Amino acid sequence: MIRSICILLALTGLAAADPRTDLKTATLDGAPEAQRGAISFLIDHMPARDVAKLKPEWLRSNVAMAYQAREKFPWAKSVPEEIFFNDVVPYAVLDETRDDWRGDFLSRFGPHTEGAKTVREAVVKVNAAIAKETGVSYNTKRRAPNQGPVESMKLKMASCTGLSILLVDALRAVGVPARISGTAMWTTKQGNHNWVEVWLPETKGWQFVEYGGGPDDFDRGWLVADAARGIPGSVAHGIFSTSWKPTGKHFPMVWAMEDDSVPGVDVTERYIALGKDTLAAVGECELRIEAMARGGSGSEARRELEVKVLQADVEVATGKTPGTTADMNNFYTVKVKQGQLYQVVALKDGKPAAIERLEIGAKEATHKVTLRVAP
Repeated sequence: MIRSICILLALTGLAAADPRTDLKTATLDGAPEAQRGAISFLIDHMPARDVAKLKPEWLRSNVAMAYQAREKFPWAKSVPEEIFFNDVVPYAVLDETRDDWRGDFLSRFGPHTEGAKTVREAVVKVNAAIAKETGVSYNTKRRAPNQGPVESMKLKMASCTGLSILLVDALRAVGVPARISGTAMWTTKQGNHNWVEVWLPETKGWQFVEYGGGPDDFDRGWLVADAARGIPGSVAHGIFSTSWKPTGKHFPMVWAMEDDSVPGVDVTERYIALGKDTLAAVGECELRIEAMARGGSGSEARRELEVKVLQADVEVATGKTPGTTADMNNFYTVKVKQGQLYQVVALKDGKPAAIERLEIGAKEATHKVTLRVAP
């Protein structure tokens, strides 16, 4: 009966409309033929949360200004359509507020690009001007890590993510393909970091820059050595770049790790190759693991337990600790990398019974871990 009603409603045009299709139809209405492909691409892949919030006129205006920059600036014409659609046209990068930045940034940063003939030259000129033009600098007192450009300029402060959003928007406003790259957690130290990548037609590839960087700072900087120690395939320890179109992966946002709405590209291998000269210096440390259980008298005795060695979401090794009859010089041993962060987890009945977080020294040859568990 219900199936018959649904079919009848569909045939009579009374079935619920698809909001995304309706938004695309309304946005395409009256749009120039040359911009219709970009509009369709934008709406087809926009986050579901934006479909009900963004208006056709606003979306049409954003696309029109992206094409205005493409026609105005000589370097923008050399960007392939696929890259232009994915990394210039979008109105946002992550989950920041959907600010109306494109027209303002076009008028702000367009004049700064005078004399530029290539994407690289345009990036250098925009990056040289952005801190003074916006008044924004890095500050841990910023309100939120994922501030939109309007709030960051109002507060005059932002996180590395907020600075990267600002730079991506400024570059896209003048026709430069830009995206955010970053890691949710370094393998070498605590914390995360996000930065910017730009697509250069002259090399047909992506290179990274940071907010306010200099003319020689393409693919150079302090982060190379740490990024080169990223783990491909790891959501926590990999290096990811943003995308507008789906990729089968997502960009990890540390302030909303459960949010997989931003498509991501795993670019860890590129950073490993970029920092290959730094990897040669990384040695190994022997991790020696035992588990101890408390007795009724307060004494302790070794306990045979399953243990896992992890780097965030990556399992490095699994095994068993020696029991009470084993020689006290006998441990469950695992080779790990020096200068990186690990977790050792003891399991009882398949559930975590003890967790030890470790920071292996850069020159540490051995590291002993004693996991203390309940009897």
